[in-house]
Amino acid sequence: MDSTMVIIGIIGNIISVLVFVSPIPTFWRIVRSKSTEEFEPAPYVLTLLNSLLWLYYGVTKPDGLLIATVNGFGTVMETIYVVLFLIYAADHATRLKTAKLVATLDIGFFGFVFATTRFAIPGLDMKIMVIGLICVCLNVFMYGSPLAAVRTVIATRSVEYMPFFLSFFLFLNGGVWATYAILDRDIFLGVPNGIGFFLGVIQLGIFAFYKNSRVKSQGSHEAPEEGWQASSVSLLAPHASGHGENNVSIGV
Repeated sequence: MDSTMVIIGIIGNIISVLVFVSPIPTFWRIVRSKSTEEFEPAPYVLTLLNSLLWLYYGVTKPDGLLIATVNGFGTVMETIYVVLFLIYAADHATRLKTAKLVATLDIGFFGFVFATTRFAIPGLDMKIMVIGLICVCLNVFMYGSPLAAVRTVIATRSVEYMPFFLSFFLFLNGGVWATYAILDRDIFLGVPNGIGFFLGVIQLGIFAFYKNSRVKSQGSHEAPEEGWQASSVSLLAPHASGHGENNVSIGV
């Protein structure tokens, strides 16, 4: 592997780790209060699925060590988050909902993808293509989901719902891994992260435009914690129901 690729991959791993650990304040709050309160389980369950799929892609692909490493870390972190969510679920209904999501997506869907690509699809190149396509579709959807927050910012003329550092790290993450993908000629890695980089530019541009026009509203002091990621299911799926602070997924 080219030394430039290794350096860029290491930088990408560091940034990705920062994004993966960003929900820690949320779960520290959950552990202290012994309740998940109004937080939604879907972002963490879906981010775990995304990490599992990219981990599988990195393990399957030759020279995919850097991809596998960071997503292995992400899988461990998201598993911890999901387990804590199950332990401290605010009520039985939330715990049951979380368990069903885990069984359906993290065990059922991932198990289906693993078994199908492992035993039913011949040839390494075809396996990589199928796994990569699934990862791309998931990540494109995930990278687009935070645009709901952009609508909120424009409507309220306030950036309270778009924490700067999270947007900035996602912008960096997309740019670094898109660069890595170009050097590695990996279209499956390049497409979602290229889109993520582009959307990150848009988000930071909107942040810069509205940063001096904060609109204070009742309870706005909690908005940065629970508002922005409430509109994305981790760079992943529709959890517009709300409360998934800082939970994002990495397209690597």
